[in-house]
This record gives sequence, C-alpha cells and structure tokens, in this order.
Amino acid sequence: MAIISVGSGIITQINVFTVPEGGQEGMIDHLTKAAQCASQEEGWLSASLHRSLDGTRVANYAQSANMEAAQAVIARLRREGFIARNQAYGEAHPGLYEVVFSIGQ
Repeated sequence: MAIISVGSGIITQINVFTVPEGGQEGMIDHLTKAAQCASQEEGWLSASLHRSLDGTRVANYAQSANMEAAQAVIARLRREGFIARNQAYGEAHPGLYEVVFSIGQ
C-alpha cells in the first residue's frame, strides 16, 4: 500500500503517461507487468495505477524506501526493457517526489 507521510524519506515516482485513443488497457497491462518486476527489487514499496476518466492518460504512483532504492528499481526496469517498451504504449512524463504536506481523515 502507498505510504503518504511527511519526513519518511520515501521516494515517490509519479509518472503520467499520455496514451492514444483506446490505449489505456495496453498501458495498464504493460505497467502491471513492470510493477511485478520492480517488486522484486530490495527497497521497492508499492505501485498504484490510475486511469483518467477521459481515456487519455494512465498515472503510475510508485514508491521506494529511499533514493538509492528508487534508482535501483529504475535500473532494473531499464535492464528488463520495460522503460524502452513504454514508448509502444504512450508518452511518459516521469518525476521523483517527496511528500512535503498531507492532510486527510
């Protein structure tokens, strides 16, 4: 499960993919396999996929224990070819983040 906590040291990769019309399911299937591969890396914590209601985007919210683990996960996905294959399904807009504020029930 995703952990949203200020000051935890957890690194979150948020990657929003723009997909062609009808492309959400293909991207979701691809990212599901990538998450299963990434989950084998030490320090990997979670992955959550979101589909936009207008059918044009898929968001991947993935977490690693720290920056070193995040870099190891990305390296593993690159070695296994998942990052290169992203282009077949859509355009990626990745970024690494840390939580600076959270409020909720």
